[in-house]
Amino acid sequence: MSFGEKLKNLRISNNLTQDELAEKIFVSRTAVSKWETDRGFPSIESLRYLANLFHMSIDELISDEDIKNKVLIDKKNSRRFYWAAVICLAATVASAVAAYATRIYYWSVLSIIGIAGYLVFAALCKYKNQSMRLTKAIAPFIISRIVIAAAVIAIAVYSVVQL
Repeated sequence: MSFGEKLKNLRISNNLTQDELAEKIFVSRTAVSKWETDRGFPSIESLRYLANLFHMSIDELISDEDIKNKVLIDKKNSRRFYWAAVICLAATVASAVAAYATRIYYWSVLSIIGIAGYLVFAALCKYKNQSMRLTKAIAPFIISRIVIAAAVIAIAVYSVVQL
């Protein structure tokens, strides 16, 4: 039984609506709905509230499969943010090149927006491969981040100077 199914059964057996449960554990009804459909997973704090509310331990509430599902959800979200960051970076480069080639510097505004998008999505894209920290693969990862950051800063400076 998944965490979502377990939570839904506990909620129904305690005669609670999603709204009532959400209110008792200080989250939104949407969060409870996501948890019950296994599209999300509660924070540690929310798990504590749920365990106390249903008079059980956190271990009884979640299983190893639930933890694996949480990792998969995190990887999926991280992948989405990564691709959004890549798209923003590509748009930044394209608009900077267009600004330079056409001498229409309104493209620079799009470049600045692309930089902002890249920075936001890159910050949200967490690299969570713990085994990488212990291997030599960390050096290329860090170097690639430095090169990308340098390119983004150069484009930002160029875009601002052209305005």
